[in-house]
Amino acid sequence: MLITITTTHRPATDLGYLLYKHPERVQRFDQPSCTATVFYPEATDERCTAALLLEVDPLRLAKARGRRSPDFALAQYVNDRPYAATSMLASALADVFRTARTGRCDSRQELADSPIPLEISIPALPCRDGADVIDRVFGPLGWTVTAEPIPLDAAFPDWGDSRYFSVRLTGDIRLADALNQLYVLLPMFDMSKHYWQSADEVDKLLRAGEGWLAAHPERDLIASRYLARTSGLDAVARARLAELDDTVDPDEPAEPAPARPSLNVARHDAVLSVLRGLTPSSVIDFGCGSGQLLSKVLRDTGIPKVTGCDVSMSELRRAHDRLHVDDMTERQADRLDLFQAALTYEDDRFAGFDAAVLMEVIEHVDPPRLGALERVVFGAAAPKTVILTTPNSDYNTLYEGLDGLRHTDHRFEWSRAEFADWSDRVAAEHGYHVTRSGIGDVDDTLGSPTQMAVFTRD
Repeated sequence: MLITITTTHRPATDLGYLLYKHPERVQRFDQPSCTATVFYPEATDERCTAALLLEVDPLRLAKARGRRSPDFALAQYVNDRPYAATSMLASALADVFRTARTGRCDSRQELADSPIPLEISIPALPCRDGADVIDRVFGPLGWTVTAEPIPLDAAFPDWGDSRYFSVRLTGDIRLADALNQLYVLLPMFDMSKHYWQSADEVDKLLRAGEGWLAAHPERDLIASRYLARTSGLDAVARARLAELDDTVDPDEPAEPAPARPSLNVARHDAVLSVLRGLTPSSVIDFGCGSGQLLSKVLRDTGIPKVTGCDVSMSELRRAHDRLHVDDMTERQADRLDLFQAALTYEDDRFAGFDAAVLMEVIEHVDPPRLGALERVVFGAAAPKTVILTTPNSDYNTLYEGLDGLRHTDHRFEWSRAEFADWSDRVAAEHGYHVTRSGIGDVDDTLGSPTQMAVFTRD
């Protein structure tokens, strides 16, 4: 089982820094059912290729399946696992290149943050649905896809093609994004995980798919097949993905009510409605992420000064691309400002705005740091109006299969009573008046899935 990653970025040997694997060494990593080897077939300034080779032990693989899997006798030992790119390759790739997947590179961080020319070669990818599905899955991510079917037997052409394809992907992609895409997409073509799937598999999918999966046109297909159609898990994944994107999930709405605009769209609409009523001359989106709300503010309101800030540079880059900043006219560019900052530290750039938005941000802050955020936003920055949305934990019982918080990065989620206590206290301490409302479908007992507070300076 083999996969190769090639770049022609100059110097191409910087690939070794990005992968944390030296081009002059052969490195081996023991996996539960196989041995993973990383080596470089070529390493020059013009072109560098890293190869990940898996040597599968059928006996170890059969033992690893345990008692949960039925005994299919010879099929346990004679199968395509040693040769085809499946979940075993994805798991090994995630383990061997775990640091590269995070996008961190201490010695080449600027390069790790940038798209570079990449070529991914997968000699044997199982796909029963044909090359069209491979293109539909990889194409929207910016890859140019070449998928050649592999004959059942070259000596007997009348037998036709097998279900395996030799796949080559080329494109200018950030390496961390490419690795996370492969981690998610390789198993979905085979739909047969080599390990027992538990509830945390949804969290793995959302972490690896952050920034690209929610907006993918085939996200439901990817989620369902990545989870090997495990009962319940794929429905939970689709619901949580729908909440992250501006689209409606036709099969499993994010809310238990009949099909309506997604909760994310409802939040945007609610915030925009407040902004239109205020007619501010300036607004700042604290924790703007990839710029979804900013794009609507720029397009749908006449606010002269629109600013977004986020602690994540990768999210700001996505916002930059989403807003087509490089293609803006000088007048359009003067209207927009993007910068990196953390809401728990005072920053002069936060001051002087008529309105500020914290949409689904506060629940990502560690509770001991909430006091710092309150002082920075309501005390130091002190905008005339603060619009804040956050999940209503009372509503969580209506999400089938949800156990715990709605997102793995949430540090807490407030009930309506807790949110009321917090917002009343903050308003009183910093000279604001606060009104609260719900966003999304209303349950008579549990309220709405999202709660919103609008703070206005007295």
